[in-house]
Amino acid sequence: MHYYKFNIADYRKDTVHLNTVEHGIYRQLIDWYYLDEKPIPKETETVIRRLRLGSDEEKYLEIILKEFFKNTSKGYVHTRIEIDINGYQENSDKNRANGKLGGRPKKTQSVISGLLNETEPKGNHKPLTINQEPLTNINTIQAGNKFPPCPSQQILELWKKHLPHLTQPRTWEGSRQSNLKNRWIQASKHSDYSDGYTNLEEGIHWWDSFFEYIAKDTKLASGFESKDRTWKPDLEWVVNASNFQKIIDGKYNK
Repeated sequence: MHYYKFNIADYRKDTVHLNTVEHGIYRQLIDWYYLDEKPIPKETETVIRRLRLGSDEEKYLEIILKEFFKNTSKGYVHTRIEIDINGYQENSDKNRANGKLGGRPKKTQSVISGLLNETEPKGNHKPLTINQEPLTNINTIQAGNKFPPCPSQQILELWKKHLPHLTQPRTWEGSRQSNLKNRWIQASKHSDYSDGYTNLEEGIHWWDSFFEYIAKDTKLASGFESKDRTWKPDLEWVVNASNFQKIIDGKYNK
């Protein structure tokens, strides 16, 4: 794990009695545990070397291990960290399996409040990026690679296949085409959430699954009541960078 939540209030409550050296040792052990996703080794020499502790600091290591960790056959276990790691690993396994099916957002993912555009329905979402690279200069992400150009016509046909009752574009030029090309590249990137794609066949499959997900698993297909009228998305709205990300995040799941 390269990221974990840190509750300052809880930490201070549990460690108010520690001195500065003990704080430093405990925080390093926490980071080590999360990063390696396994208990702290029982071999004290290994721990001392990794934390670069001097001989006069070894006693503080023993104090921290005894107070905050449980000595087991697997090493020094921290109950709270084990819970976090197990949850993270289970979620990662689900995301990888989900990505192999075309990268559909999970219907059960938790949500937090988010901001909406004026024309969007009110709701919640959990930020979950489809890729970890900035979207600026996205046109150059695949530079130098033999990556297929965006198959706009096939994607339009997939849109019509799964969502024929929604608006079908008569033309696809200018900013519409540019946004779709950017989303084509964005969706291709490998991440914990999706395996992405590297060729035309895989890309078509991803977008086929994506539109099927919108049609069957989201509220977008039936639209929303907004200002005394039913608002329904069109493909131009879907491939807008902000809206696309919210769909990927699962904001509109049923």
